[in-house]
Amino acid sequence: MNHDTSSHASSADPINGAEPESGGRGGGMLRALRHRNYQLFFSGQLISLIGTWMQSVAESWLIYRLTGSSVLLGFIGFSAQIPVFLLAPVGGLVADRFNRHRILLVTQTSAMLLVSALAMVTLLGRVETWHIFTLAALLGVVNAFDIPARQSFVVEMVGKEDLVNAIALNSSMFNGARMVGPAVAGILVGAIGEGWCFFANAVSYIAVLTGLLLMNVVPRLRQPEPGSAVVRMKEGFGFVWRTRPVRALILLLGVVSLMGMPYAVLMPIFANRILHGGPSSLGLLMGATGVGALAGALTLAARRGVSGLGSWISYAAAGFGGGLILFSFSRSFWLSALLLIPVGFSMMVQMASSNTLVQMMVPDHLRGRVMAVYSMMFMGMAPLGALMAGLLADRLGAPATVALGGSVCIVGSIIFRRYLPGLRGEARRLIVAQSMAAGVPSDKMAGGNVT
Repeated sequence: MNHDTSSHASSADPINGAEPESGGRGGGMLRALRHRNYQLFFSGQLISLIGTWMQSVAESWLIYRLTGSSVLLGFIGFSAQIPVFLLAPVGGLVADRFNRHRILLVTQTSAMLLVSALAMVTLLGRVETWHIFTLAALLGVVNAFDIPARQSFVVEMVGKEDLVNAIALNSSMFNGARMVGPAVAGILVGAIGEGWCFFANAVSYIAVLTGLLLMNVVPRLRQPEPGSAVVRMKEGFGFVWRTRPVRALILLLGVVSLMGMPYAVLMPIFANRILHGGPSSLGLLMGATGVGALAGALTLAARRGVSGLGSWISYAAAGFGGGLILFSFSRSFWLSALLLIPVGFSMMVQMASSNTLVQMMVPDHLRGRVMAVYSMMFMGMAPLGALMAGLLADRLGAPATVALGGSVCIVGSIIFRRYLPGLRGEARRLIVAQSMAAGVPSDKMAGGNVT
């Protein structure tokens, strides 16, 4: 891999297919977009993610319309994400062993076919609950391979020098789509039904597949590693467990994903029973979260290094929990929507900052496997939390369930903050070592207090 690492480079990057601008680190908030491959990735993913968010809202509303059950709302989240928890280690091993670009072509094509099947049975009026659960679980299997490959592929597109900015732009893209997709879905579901949202999502995959096919990717030589597949998977878990800063970041992420993030699966209950709205209200509530998350992602995109991100993470986890508690007490629609903006902001700052720090500390030959562990905690714990939230909401009510989750997030942030000073030195050493291995000036990436 031959990333541009000189601030005075004048030749095109053979991996990224783009000629970096003079001055190397310039470009401000959009500097990662100077890489042609990342431009293609960004534009394709933006369109596809709008469709994904449309499907998320339509799917939740369809389940709720068919069953009226808060428990099944939890189960649909469980079905979609538990495969990530179970299979992500295998996906991470595949991402480290094979061409990540080709893996993404396979996973994105598979997802398009599955979404098309859901659209077809819904538009034909033959959709049943088991169809939704089965297709959600199969999409989860696809995501178990897609997420580690996609997370690891970012550094191949932009290099470590622009990795911080690329992750922040990914988050901006994700949440820009989160603002548009739910609002559009809320209108379409009420006007023409859920099936057309699924159809729109299926069509949106054409954009990301086109972007992937247009990329100029130089194959990376991957040397076969000794030992069995199980041994190689254990190496990823071993790195996370031995490396205290990475372990702390991923454990806090797991706590927030388990206890805080499942608030999203209860949104149909808040929109309908508590705030007395319909599908358009659900779309607006989820869009409000997206507004805050987009603001958080843009805030991170303006940063040029990782100094101080550990403190940001601890404050963001506490802010996320506090926002959820306040939201749980609101009975006004517009106040609830307003409170979801800081919830989205805090959530995004914690998630994207954790992703950035983990990626900066992990060696490239373990990147897929370590990001698989990250995915297990980020997306893999969410289904367990969704299932638990659905069951608790059935007994305690949705507001009490969300308030409980927010309280646990605050406790987790306090514990993380207590151990943070002892993690800074090791985190800085790891980031400097990996930056030097990639040829990136370490003072630009790890200056000051890393965490």
